[in-house]
Amino acid sequence: MRMSKLFLRTLRDDPADAEVASHKLLVRAGYVRRVAPGIYSWLPLGLKVLAKVEKIIREEMAEIGSQEVRFPALLPREPYEASNRWTEYGPNLFRLQDRRGNDMLLGPTHEEMFALLVKDLYSSYKDLPLSLFQIQTKYRDEARPRAGILRGREFIMKDSYSFDVDDAGLEASYQAHREAYVRIFDRLGFDYVIVHADSGAMGGSASEEFLAVSETGEDTFVRSPGGYAANVEAVTTIAPDPVPFDGLPAAHAEQTPDTPTIATLVAHLDEAFPRDDRPWHASDTLKNVLVMLRHPDGTREPLAIGVPGDREVDAKRLEAAVSPAEVEPFDEKEFAANPALVKGYIGPGALGADNASGIRYLTDPRVVDGTRWVTGANEKGSHVIDLVAGRDFTSDGTIEAAEVRAGDPAPDGSGPLELARGIEVGHIFQLGRKYAEVLDLKVLDENGKLVTVTMGSYGVGVSRAVAAVAEYSHDDAGLIWPKELAPFDVHLIVAGKDETVVAGAEQVYADLVGEGFDVLFDDRPGKVSLGVKFKDAELVGVPTIVVVGKGFVDGVVEVKDRATGERQDAALADLIATLRA
Repeated sequence: MRMSKLFLRTLRDDPADAEVASHKLLVRAGYVRRVAPGIYSWLPLGLKVLAKVEKIIREEMAEIGSQEVRFPALLPREPYEASNRWTEYGPNLFRLQDRRGNDMLLGPTHEEMFALLVKDLYSSYKDLPLSLFQIQTKYRDEARPRAGILRGREFIMKDSYSFDVDDAGLEASYQAHREAYVRIFDRLGFDYVIVHADSGAMGGSASEEFLAVSETGEDTFVRSPGGYAANVEAVTTIAPDPVPFDGLPAAHAEQTPDTPTIATLVAHLDEAFPRDDRPWHASDTLKNVLVMLRHPDGTREPLAIGVPGDREVDAKRLEAAVSPAEVEPFDEKEFAANPALVKGYIGPGALGADNASGIRYLTDPRVVDGTRWVTGANEKGSHVIDLVAGRDFTSDGTIEAAEVRAGDPAPDGSGPLELARGIEVGHIFQLGRKYAEVLDLKVLDENGKLVTVTMGSYGVGVSRAVAAVAEYSHDDAGLIWPKELAPFDVHLIVAGKDETVVAGAEQVYADLVGEGFDVLFDDRPGKVSLGVKFKDAELVGVPTIVVVGKGFVDGVVEVKDRATGERQDAALADLIATLRA
């Protein structure tokens, strides 16, 4: 491939909408091109990298005996209606009608189609276990597509599914896929962690995510010194033991003017109602946050969440807890429709399904019976002190929505948590029988009895993995591809206009190609400066750069390692051996 013919235009400036390195560099280096928000075209360089990621995935899936199929992206409504995901996906689903008025969708994921395919062809336990996979374009109408191909509305995904007769078989299939994923991500060459994850709308008994560690990642995860690791949505709170009520002071409402925030409330408590043992803390207060839930069927429901005042409600944890409903703000219009709610001074007395407001009230797991709180008295400028959970108020249940902080105890007792960020590149589920039951996927067991098949689901974000590698492996000058993923093995540059040097570069190009190297040859004419050629080579990120310049007449070329920046002179006679080394 010659640069003079390559369909490529590099850019010196970052795209205006780019926020993260992978988005900036993949566009600037000519790997992808924006079509619309969250939708990108893949150009020749990008497709070569994408194909190499797919090759790694196919090799490792074949290693565990998984067979490749391919479903259409355009799908009928009926299978998704049977699983209720036609409704549950809500506005994230691309819906359309054909010319006959039939409802169709663009596939966001294919559990239903895999289950129906196996149901159509297999009927005996002797046919199982079975693993099938595909690499295919998916569609989700993301509300906030961002970061280039990291979070798009059209993306390429490898999804595989295992089918087993019993739970022991599912566990074995799950472990086989897990080990295959470790090999895949080891070969992709970025730093990653495996974390416990929330199953969400997918359901199932076990769920783990593979996260590429990156400060720009959308996912927050935690880990402990003892080895616990989890997506922040999956972290469970260690609830304190209940406290006896006996001897606790009675709750009393007090005037607390001009204290609409936790900080102003704590300052006022210290001044007007000082404690004997210590100052008041934000954690002594109970903050009640209101949101609106929009359910997949379009109905809206107010929800109140009680959390300790020193914690915020984490939007992602809340979204995971209420999925498939979507979270919307509780705005002024909603407050006007609920006069019992006094903004800034909302307390449990006005909340709960059995109270006047009728608003469902869920509290943090730390709000256990016998704990004492300062919270709103449902009257402007007034709070209740010594309000005791279980004695003076109860909630409609608990919810894991409060933020997780560094230093919180790990749920398994393995030490304090630290927080980090990552990019989700893989997710594996033990789905169980959720989809098999609704789609009636059954086989005859060895006793001739019909049993419901148990399934596993395993996804890799293929296009996202390209971006994750770019996030992990770049510098200020451009991309630095690992050798197994690079679009070319060698980037060959002609440094000069001398006919002898140009002819020598042509010979080096022919020799390298003849030895099996995939070479990008910058043969652009002399009007393209050497500085531009070097900048483009660093931007494109091929791992090895060979420069044919003045030294050629002495039988020497320069070899540069893109990752380390190390340069060395190599004799032409030894160039092949040098590159192989």
